[in-house]
Amino acid sequence: MSTPTLAKIEHPPATLRDMVQERMREAIIEGVFHPGQRLVERPLCDQLGVSRTVIRETIRYLEAEGLVEILPGRGPIVATISRDEARQIYDIRRMLETSAAEDCARKITPDRARSLEAALNRLKKGFGDKTPGALFRATSDFYSEIFEGAGHHVAWDIVQRLNGRISRLRMMTLSSTQRKQPGIFHMEAICSAIISGNAKAARQAVIHHLEDTTAIAEKLLSDADEDTKND
Repeated sequence: MSTPTLAKIEHPPATLRDMVQERMREAIIEGVFHPGQRLVERPLCDQLGVSRTVIRETIRYLEAEGLVEILPGRGPIVATISRDEARQIYDIRRMLETSAAEDCARKITPDRARSLEAALNRLKKGFGDKTPGALFRATSDFYSEIFEGAGHHVAWDIVQRLNGRISRLRMMTLSSTQRKQPGIFHMEAICSAIISGNAKAARQAVIHHLEDTTAIAEKLLSDADEDTKND
């Protein structure tokens, strides 16, 4: 007697908690809630139409991601990112992303090349898409293709844990007019080097990208520190 087979569920239905987490994560990343702003339960319940229990669970989850801080006497606030924390995040990204880009280039296949190009095209559209979370998801998908193509699944798990804070820094630097090159220019260079199978060029493209964004983030966070001191 043969065992019956069932079609694999590619995208499990999101729970209410998952949807609230995604909505609040996007709001923090995109600056709807500002660093240091209190997250008050009652207004959040009213705006999202959910219970206090769901909001509390979401806040605990976002605290674990480093997007929320719980302060004694004040409760939950949107976490700030210090210059030192930003520097550490970029150092981790440099180690993981350069290695992933190199190995993805070495292992590139026609199917992976097509998938990566498709992810790049979605990312290009994401820059002009005003839908909440569109650019965040498109960027994550692009990097997911690189890490998957490299076979760096454990490294991608680490990136995912940092993804909220990485995306906050990314949204901050994307809006800057001080970039040496537009963000999409770097993504195109990374994609082109990987698809050509040039591991060295892929590594350098990632390094150039991160050097650019690190410098911008350092300047913006330094300016923010000065503004805070002068208030």
